[in-house]
Amino acid sequence: MTDSAPPRLVAFDLDDTLAPSKSRIDPRIGDLLVALAERVDVAIISGGQLAQFTTQVVDRLPDASPEARSRLHLLPTCGTQYYRLSDDGIVTVYRRSLTDDQKSRALAAVEGEARRLGLWESETWGDILEDRGSQITFSALGQQAPVTEKMSWDPSGEKKNALRAAVAALLPDLEVRSGGSTSVDITERGIDKAYGMRQLSEQTGIALDDMLFVGDRLDPDGNDYPVLAMGVRCHAVEGWEDTADYLETLIPTLPVRV
Repeated sequence: MTDSAPPRLVAFDLDDTLAPSKSRIDPRIGDLLVALAERVDVAIISGGQLAQFTTQVVDRLPDASPEARSRLHLLPTCGTQYYRLSDDGIVTVYRRSLTDDQKSRALAAVEGEARRLGLWESETWGDILEDRGSQITFSALGQQAPVTEKMSWDPSGEKKNALRAAVAALLPDLEVRSGGSTSVDITERGIDKAYGMRQLSEQTGIALDDMLFVGDRLDPDGNDYPVLAMGVRCHAVEGWEDTADYLETLIPTLPVRV
């Protein structure tokens, strides 16, 4: 796909792209996602788990035709899980998981290094560590921390990047990546959003060259960067309002499917 050719599929990061971290999408985004799905396939790829996708996006979508809903693809934990929407609800395409040994070593490593680096907070909103099946996630302030607290904890990313590097050194057989504003994700090797995009292409039959990815962390240290590095056309945004403005420009250029 050239820069001027219309995409057949548009994929999005979730937190800070479609909504503030761990927050529900604004009705404006919901309307735009449905309008987009009337024209092309739409995917969401994030390190979060399915419950996060459901609460933040699926439950907030306006009414849509069965055809539009069938074009929505959900890829939690960077594509190690894959779901589609149907009239019967959310349908599992596949779901993969870390082994018990991988999980226990990952949990021990990330907690040990967070404590050693002084990053294990005593006052948090929910659990710091979460087993997402195919991914272990460290959230410095807890899973339900307010957005304002999360944004002020590590604005430069220095704390999170230091923790990521320390944990990666202890887990050479696993992938350790910076996640959201306060999180570090641990998966099998080779699992990142580029992996999710390849799975998306395999499942849909849509070539990567015909896809467009929208994300807020396309910088080299960001968890969206692997998609850019693999050569997929990308559009960088700074928050959901930026995404909405972009979609309002993009959607009218795409033909409605009949």
